Amino acid sequence: MNQETRLEKDSLGEISVPANALYGAQTQRAVENFPISGLKPWRAFIWSMAIIKQAAAEVNRDLGMLDSELAAAITKAAREVVEGKWEDQFVIDPFQAGAGTSHNMNTNEVIANRATQILGGKSGEYLVNPNDHVNMAQSTNDTIPTAIRLGCLWRLDELLAAIDDLGGALRQKAVEFDDVVKSGRTHLQDAVPVRLGQEFGAYARAVERDSERIRRSTQGLRRLGIGGTATGSGLNAHPEYHQRMVEKLKQLTGLELFTSDDLFESMQSMADIADFSASLRTLAITLTRIANDLRLLSSGPATGLDEIHLPAVQPGSSIMPGKINPVMAEMLNMAMYHVQGCDHTIALSAQAGQLELNVMMPIIAHNVFEMMQVTIGSVRAFSEKCVAGLQVNREKAEGWLDKNAIVVTALNPLIGYTAGAALVKEALASNVTIRAVALEKAKSGSLIHVKEDRPVKQEEIESALNDLRRLTEGGLVG
Repeated sequence: MNQETRLEKDSLGEISVPANALYGAQTQRAVENFPISGLKPWRAFIWSMAIIKQAAAEVNRDLGMLDSELAAAITKAAREVVEGKWEDQFVIDPFQAGAGTSHNMNTNEVIANRATQILGGKSGEYLVNPNDHVNMAQSTNDTIPTAIRLGCLWRLDELLAAIDDLGGALRQKAVEFDDVVKSGRTHLQDAVPVRLGQEFGAYARAVERDSERIRRSTQGLRRLGIGGTATGSGLNAHPEYHQRMVEKLKQLTGLELFTSDDLFESMQSMADIADFSASLRTLAITLTRIANDLRLLSSGPATGLDEIHLPAVQPGSSIMPGKINPVMAEMLNMAMYHVQGCDHTIALSAQAGQLELNVMMPIIAHNVFEMMQVTIGSVRAFSEKCVAGLQVNREKAEGWLDKNAIVVTALNPLIGYTAGAALVKEALASNVTIRAVALEKAKSGSLIHVKEDRPVKQEEIESALNDLRRLTEGGLVG
């Protein structure tokens, strides 16, 4: 069945638009020109653009540039978008015309048509004009970068809460596992002992540091270039517009925001967004490493390390009965690889800016909002369904330590590195503990003190090995 349409006109001529659509001619052209991915704008992008339009209407009204009745209608229409209404009217693929003109006009047209309805008109009559009224004193070139910044800050508390909850869950496990002494491993080979709690404490601290990096990176996002219009000169905007817009956006959003100290730089550079994206990439690197460690520590159970048990949340195989896989850690790996891919796209796009503008802003916006969405969802799920229910296999962890010949390191001050290496070789060949080999040799008098040129006593061997465990239990082995 053919959809009913209305005829609209823009600078290129006439075009048919769905009769019930709030968007207009320029949006329709973009829909027809860019049927690329089937993706739509993230909610953060829609919210931030709408709140900019509301702020602009109120500021331009206060400056005497916009009729108060038109400003009221624009404000009401923009508020409806801010509150989540008309989501289905934002229809343009993120792979679109450079800079984001299509998304800006999609926003302008939706708000203009809705404001027209509020004033008693019909969609397409444009009692409120998308360009002259809704877009007054603005350009795509200053609204889009401002919207990216606001959208990131809008979800910041949600992002940090998810990350901080994960750090807290790991910290809780560090306390829970603090008395489990186990074999450390470097190069995936046996190393001197650590506590399982120390391993998890280090994971927690790494996540906490990443949270701090993200917080620091957001300071650049708070610097807004709205009012620079097309190139940074502020053409068509009132001299007070920039300052008043930042103050109005602070009032409407409750966010800490600052005026730009260089509107031309704010038009040219995406470095602040790239910096924020890079902080999420660093978090992704940390989380990938932690997920990989949990997969290794839980490997087996019969033929792997099996030092920890991850919660069983999914059957692990369609053919092997009883198999359980570390699915939440695997999910986190995939999510973090995707986040790093988004960051790479942002880095390439940020460096693609030319002269007064970066035209890659639509894909920068899409990717940074996607990074936040994927990070929030995956970190929450990993915290709740993996870390919170993680358990230690104390017997296996301590059992591996008993077989670890590298505890001979504690004997270095007594017998020296070369004699210690020989003990390791013998212990591994005989499949006995280093303690047993060292005590036997001390009993026979064949272990010589490296500094005092005398036989090492058995009680010295026992004392050195016990000191190693005491150091570990005291938290000095890291």
